[in-house]
Order: sequence, then structure tokens, then C-alpha cells
Amino acid sequence: MPPTDASADTGAVPVHPGRPGPAEDSRDCEDTLDLRLPDEFLALVAGTTPGSPGSYSSPSRLDVRDLLDQVGTWGPTKTPVGLFHLLPVQVERDLPIISGWMNDPGVAAFWQLAGSRAQTEDHLRAQLAGDGRSVPCLGMLDGTPMSYWEIYRADLDPLARHYPARPHDTGVHLLVGEVADRGRGLGSALLRAVADLVLDRRPACARVVAEPDLHNTPSVAAFLNAGFRYACEVDLPAKRAALMIRDRSLRHLM
Repeated sequence: MPPTDASADTGAVPVHPGRPGPAEDSRDCEDTLDLRLPDEFLALVAGTTPGSPGSYSSPSRLDVRDLLDQVGTWGPTKTPVGLFHLLPVQVERDLPIISGWMNDPGVAAFWQLAGSRAQTEDHLRAQLAGDGRSVPCLGMLDGTPMSYWEIYRADLDPLARHYPARPHDTGVHLLVGEVADRGRGLGSALLRAVADLVLDRRPACARVVAEPDLHNTPSVAAFLNAGFRYACEVDLPAKRAALMIRDRSLRHLM
């Protein structure tokens, strides 16, 4: 089963297709149409050439499928907790550590990817073999892998059925891998850093969005501390979620 939530520290979650939620009072949560890529674009799909297995390096060739302004080229960024770098997942290199995190009880309760490595591998390869609208990444802090991220086009995701998506809205999913790294502010610091990376590297993107479980209070708090605002509640197939938005126009105020 695909994931339904992240660790308690952040709560960023993958979303599944399903019925639209009820009409909301907030203009951020009006129902919208499902969006898809044009067939002409999908015809351009091509492969990628990864870096050397076992080395933490970015892909050596750009992917024509990319819809996220080449996440692998964004480079490291300084944060209050250290130098952080998003690296697109290479399954052969990263599967053992990501699968281990998915089997941590605090993560498994929300992501629902505990079990064999094959289950995690299927989840990763589904994104890597897709049309480029979601990029799974390893989060490196001072050179050490410590988190798993999914950077995705929210306007092209089933989430767009549940709120008034705008072109190039970009979503984030996050889990912090080690128990010792949770609950001490790392999630908020890195969420802010990644949201700022998205806005810096994706000039067409005006908003970064996330959808933590409404009842996951630590997760919602982490997003608020990272400069996201609470927009509204949305009914997703697996949960009632809080739609969190970080606006380009407000990023220097929050």
C-alpha cells in the first residue's frame, strides 16, 4: 500500500486519487479539475543516466522528462542546522537505507511501506519510471543521508482535485529517517530550506504546498514553523488533511 503520512516530525504525505472533498469556505479549497500532461509532451519521454552506484552524486545527464527544473542540479544550501543537499534517489545505492527507514515503527505507521525492500523499491521505481512529475530524493545533511523527500508537481497530482491548484504548484513529502533526528526542530529547518530552494530554482512556481494529516499536530506545527500557512482542511482518500501553503509573496514575512 502506498504511504499515507510521514514521520511525526513533519507529516508531509503522498496523496492518492479519490473523490473530491466537500466544498470549503476558504478559496484555497474549492474543487478543481484533474490535470494531466498533454500526449505530445509524454511522447518526449526519455531515460536518464545515474551517477556511479554507491557515490552520493547528482545524475550526470539531464532528463528530458523533467517537470521540476532539474532538482538534481539545485546544489547544496546552507541551513541553521548544517549544509543540506537534495540528491535524486538512485535505487541501487539508496534502497537499503530508505527501506530501513520505512520499517521504523514511527515511520511505518504513516507511510505504510514497511516490509520487504521490494515494496519500497516498487514505490521508488514507480516515480523514477514516470513522466517526471515526482522526484524521490535523499536528504543529505553535512554529507550524511538523514531524510527522504518527494518533490512533486502538485498541479499535476491527484491532490489538484481537492484544492484550486495553480500552474507549477510544487508539493513536498518528507520523512526524517533516524529517531534521534526527530522532534528537535530539524524538520522545520529543512522544510523551510527546501521550500526556499523550490522558490529559488523554480521561478514559475508561486507556491509550495503540503498536506499533513490534520490530527498530526507536530507535523502541522513543523510546517507552520517553516513559514507555511494553514489554508484549510481537505478530505483525501486516506485521511483528513491540513492544506499547508508557503507563498512566494509571503516568504520574507513568515
